[in-house]
Amino acid sequence: MSGITPDELSLLIEQTYRVEKEFNELKASYAHLQDTVEEVVEFLPNAIWILQKDGSVFLQNSQAKSLGELFELLELKNDDYEVQFSSKSYLIKSSSYKEKLLLSATDITEQKRKENLATMGQMAAHLSHEIRNPIGSISLLSSTLKKRVLPENVPIVEEIQKSVCRIERIVKATLMFSKGVHANKAPFMWSELQDALNMAVGYYGYTKDITFIFPEQKFILNADKDLLEMLFSNFLTNAIDAIELDDNEYGSVEIVYECDGEFHKFYVYDSGVMIENTKELFEAFKSTKVKGNGLGLVLSRQIAEAHEGSVELLEGKRKGFEIKLAL
Repeated sequence: MSGITPDELSLLIEQTYRVEKEFNELKASYAHLQDTVEEVVEFLPNAIWILQKDGSVFLQNSQAKSLGELFELLELKNDDYEVQFSSKSYLIKSSSYKEKLLLSATDITEQKRKENLATMGQMAAHLSHEIRNPIGSISLLSSTLKKRVLPENVPIVEEIQKSVCRIERIVKATLMFSKGVHANKAPFMWSELQDALNMAVGYYGYTKDITFIFPEQKFILNADKDLLEMLFSNFLTNAIDAIELDDNEYGSVEIVYECDGEFHKFYVYDSGVMIENTKELFEAFKSTKVKGNGLGLVLSRQIAEAHEGSVELLEGKRKGFEIKLAL
């Protein structure tokens, strides 16, 4: 190189290396910054898309990648809105900065379900209050009518009473669901509860020959007797309905009792048709029965929990439930 001294060449080479080093450090810093941004976006609990000005994806997290079909439905706008996709509800929020648009999708399915349940509960409670007064009048008048009708017409009046009893159970369950379950505990013998259950079964009514087997042990329960009557009545009536759907002309319902020193344990078995959809078993207002209101098992679990216990479906060849109540 003519005109460049060895010292100038050495200085030029040194400056070149310095510029290259600074460039590599800047590149590494940018790469580290990019990794940090990706880690932050990945850490967020919802699906995130960062878009270029032309709508192409600049960055997305793994949740966004799994919802690629949902992304195709999104509108590139700055307004918040909801989208229904694959039986779920998503809240779409967006914001823009320096010609980039950020879209986020949050699964609000459970929140919407709870809102719908609250609305349905309020409506059901209002209807129950409206129904309660005329049902009370019908119950009182049917009792008076039963004493005055001809003997051959007594069965007709008894059918009216059974239907009224069924409606009263539904109204009571609906009001309890809307207000919440609170246990007023007091000691009583199991035999007292068993007598009440025998009476409830008699009022329920069924067409098949059903054998009921209750625990023979004598033991005391420190609990809310009215709530436990509702709990066990729900299981007994569910068992009766399942047996009524079975092909056999007879069936059996059995309650087995155990105590482990910490819990009263009851196992309720029946010979009726098996439960098909176990996932929605404890979902409010969802019932596979024509006569069901979808609250029986939900309330039964809440009643057990009010007694520091639980209700669980048993897994095995024999169809049944486990009911645990704290001692």
